[in-house]
Amino acid sequence: MCSLSQDFVVIGAGIIGLATALELAKRGGKVTVLERATVGGESSWAGGGILCALPPWKYPPAVTRLTMWSEQLFPGWVDELNSATEIDPEYQRSGLLMLPEFDRDAARIWCREHLVECVPVQSTDVSPRISLEAGALWLPQVAQVRNPRLIKSLRRRLEIAKVKVIEHREVSAWKISRQQLVSVVTPRGEFSAAGYIVCGGAWSKHIMGTFSSNLDIRPVRGQMLLLKTQPGFLTSIVLQDDNYFIPRKDGHILLGSTVEHVGFNNGITEEAKKQLLSWAGKLFPQLDETLLVRQWAGLRPGSPENIPTIDRHPQFDNLYINSGHFRYGVTMAPASARLLANLLLGVSQPIDTSPYAWPRLTSEVH
Repeated sequence: MCSLSQDFVVIGAGIIGLATALELAKRGGKVTVLERATVGGESSWAGGGILCALPPWKYPPAVTRLTMWSEQLFPGWVDELNSATEIDPEYQRSGLLMLPEFDRDAARIWCREHLVECVPVQSTDVSPRISLEAGALWLPQVAQVRNPRLIKSLRRRLEIAKVKVIEHREVSAWKISRQQLVSVVTPRGEFSAAGYIVCGGAWSKHIMGTFSSNLDIRPVRGQMLLLKTQPGFLTSIVLQDDNYFIPRKDGHILLGSTVEHVGFNNGITEEAKKQLLSWAGKLFPQLDETLLVRQWAGLRPGSPENIPTIDRHPQFDNLYINSGHFRYGVTMAPASARLLANLLLGVSQPIDTSPYAWPRLTSEVH
């Protein structure tokens, strides 16, 4: 593996920022991570942790190529984290049950072409408690990870790697000399490095300010509910349209999620709670508000067609971005970190990276 010897400042301590910092540190870089609030406190913590595009045949190849490569990296990635930190991210292949309506022909063709196992089933064959008995699709290899535990494991791993992670350091300005960035300014001091990587999620465009240069990343709110059942009540992920159940080993079930274009408003609403509980009750009558533990919202970094930007800034040689992963930041994290590190080292990439170039001019967000 090629080695880096430079200092880097990573801006943003969500999943993407933490994974990027770790990859740079493992390749010899000296890294400092600046976080405007708390580590993993935004969409990284709020997300469900399904390691698959939902569903993959509805997305362009630029998304599925990156998610599928990242899915292959995940088992080894979390094993190393768990071994080094003794904090288990709870990676598990729980499979995904897809309920109608969906395009069966598109699903069959895509799975065959990409060698993904998918089995036509009756919904009750996989999930006996479900009230909907219908023809469904079973994808047994789909995995999940528990986001809060993954964040804790990554943070501990960065401590072991001697990476500085500094919370409550919001970047307020940049200092420039001769088309090079020389420092980032925060209310509590400046930080200088040879290279800067923006991994600010929904705040990335705001962080870059006048340097955002047609970058199309915007906040998209997603609300979720957490229910508590007995372990084993539900053992597989269940997807119908844009809503899903994610069962955890301890009996908790995540129920999500909304897609709301409301700017930087991360508040929760009664309307979303009622909508999600109503859908849940139709499929599992046992699930009602008495089982509700918590409701929360996160702001995803929305991007055109869910395609992130992983590239060098067109104007500054030492400014990079790894952001805009929209709904799949966790899924894409280990692969995105490798792409960014490879770019810094100038080594060949394992996949076509042209779709992740900066900037993209389309403004449509799906």
